[in-house]
Amino acid sequence: MTFRAFMQRTTVLAIFSLLLSGCDNSTPLTVVKAVAAHVPSLDPFFDENSGLGRDAAVRSQPVRGSLQQGDTPGLYGGSKQPTICDVARLERFLTDPRNHKKAQAWASVLHIGTDGIPEYLDRLTPVLLRHDTLVENHDYKKEKAVPYNSLLQAGIAILVDEQGLPAVKCSCGNPLRPFEGDSSRISVQFEDGNKKWAGYERESVLAVKPAPRKLERIALVDVQEPARGINRPVGTTGEKDSTFDARKPRRVPDLAGTTFVQAGRRLIDAGLAAGYAGQGAPPDSARVTATDPPAGAELGFGQYVMLTVAGGGTSGSGGSGGSGGQSGPTTTPPPPSSGPKTPPTSAPPSSGSSGSSGSSGSSSSSGSPSGKPGVSSSAPSTSTTPSSPSADKSSRPPSSPPVSDPTSSAPPEVTRSPPPDDPVTSSAPPPPPPPPPPPPSSSDPVTSAPASSGPATGGPASDGPSATVTA
Repeated sequence: MTFRAFMQRTTVLAIFSLLLSGCDNSTPLTVVKAVAAHVPSLDPFFDENSGLGRDAAVRSQPVRGSLQQGDTPGLYGGSKQPTICDVARLERFLTDPRNHKKAQAWASVLHIGTDGIPEYLDRLTPVLLRHDTLVENHDYKKEKAVPYNSLLQAGIAILVDEQGLPAVKCSCGNPLRPFEGDSSRISVQFEDGNKKWAGYERESVLAVKPAPRKLERIALVDVQEPARGINRPVGTTGEKDSTFDARKPRRVPDLAGTTFVQAGRRLIDAGLAAGYAGQGAPPDSARVTATDPPAGAELGFGQYVMLTVAGGGTSGSGGSGGSGGQSGPTTTPPPPSSGPKTPPTSAPPSSGSSGSSGSSGSSSSSGSPSGKPGVSSSAPSTSTTPSSPSADKSSRPPSSPPVSDPTSSAPPEVTRSPPPDDPVTSSAPPPPPPPPPPPPSSSDPVTSAPASSGPATGGPASDGPSATVTA
């Protein structure tokens, strides 16, 4: 083999390897600019040398799931320092007529008017990041707010809103919005003085989604004394803090059978965090099958409980659908055109069709109820057959599969009936010779209407499929 042929072959193999390694992934990498603590921004809204905010030295904590709710216990930290972010000073700056252009650009990011800035700031709460956190940051250039994705280092002081979302970077006043990209497909760039910091780990990066309800207080961990917890009322800057023992044991609740979103809510109420494996969070409706540590174990405040879930789909519940296996009835209704003589065997009610839980989700990633009780993903359309388990008896009367008149003299060996739209004539006895006396109605030949158009009386198929319907 010549040297040229060898190089050509090597090049082809290298290209092929790149393709296999994910270069053909449909989701492109999102470029993210690293922002280190104590490093000033190049184009800030506010002069960073004026002491508007003070970052702290905090080593990023490990995470168990790259997307966490804004009310997750221990997500943010606090400090004994009376002020880590001078909110009053930021308000004076943004409401000064001399800074009207900056105020307009700042307010446009948060979808408010300049006259709404004071009220908006009054609802924000200063905290310290305990994790390297993905956000949409904004510089001020040419009298406009210029967005860019950034990774804020743990220890940076920020203001969060009533749902726990990062809203302002304290040291420079830059407005922040939630990160919109795929946290598993990012390329972090360390430049402009933002060198890779000690303790940085790609696996410890997270993004924040809003809590499903407005918060009254935020539970923080003191970044200098992790055994000290801080309850900070929303909209206050530390003067109304109360403390608690973060080492006090919290018992892991029994979460087996709950949905992922329900399990997360119960853990938050217990002072614990919901963890999961992989980059993407399970669907809100996925059923929890196990926890690590198990129910009854005791953990400190804000520690993670790893959730193991079954497939994303649920049966017999109002939760939002998801990918994965179904746990409901396995009996599949027959195709509508098959015209069976006897109804299919229904699944017993205990097969999981009596649940009524509804998932409550949040804005980015929340699951709203979309399924119907007892509907299996394999169920056919109910437009032409009553055999779907989801049919409602009170809304329309069930029709039965085509059956012979029980009083007719049809031969018993006939096992195949014509389609429902054809008159039933093949199995009827010959009509009596005229002029006979009027025979009983059951001996009249059926020639004017399909068998399926009459009401179902006496046929066993009329109540079969509806046995699995739950109100």
